[in-house]
Amino acid sequence: MPQRSIIPVDAIARRIAFIRGQRVMMDADLAELYEVTTSHFNRAVKRNQERFPKDFMFQLTLEEYASLRFQSVISKPGSGGRRYLPYVFTEHGALMAASVLNSKRAVEVSVFVVRAFVQLRDLLATHKTLAKQLEELEKRISGHDKEIAQIIATIHRLLEPPAEPKRRPIGFHTSDDDDGK
Repeated sequence: MPQRSIIPVDAIARRIAFIRGQRVMMDADLAELYEVTTSHFNRAVKRNQERFPKDFMFQLTLEEYASLRFQSVISKPGSGGRRYLPYVFTEHGALMAASVLNSKRAVEVSVFVVRAFVQLRDLLATHKTLAKQLEELEKRISGHDKEIAQIIATIHRLLEPPAEPKRRPIGFHTSDDDDGK
């Protein structure tokens, strides 16, 4: 059998979702990457349940699944699609799945799955660094904004015509005209 080309890391990274604060891949996506059916993949996982603690794998809720279905192209229930809620696997769970499948393809693809998770982690770290730098820049600029606003207000005050000085009226005035002064 001729060897198929390995899937690019970017193609794997697009299949990684962010659910419950974790980056995960769906069972169907992993099964496709490892070139097995989803049912075969899930049977292998269930036979080795002790290798998949809750931080490696969990089953989606109906709401989470509906949200994923809305965001991507997942078949609708009743149209030949899934009859149960899918499982999702963290980076460690995806690696463990490759070990329970124990095929050459699973070992090859697991390396690329790890690289995709690492690439995504690096990308998120870069975004956090940029966000922090942007926040620091905004803080520095906001201080300058206040100073600039004060300078502009001072310039506006200087541009206003001076107030007319109070002049004493010319002529003879009685004390009644000066309000008793």
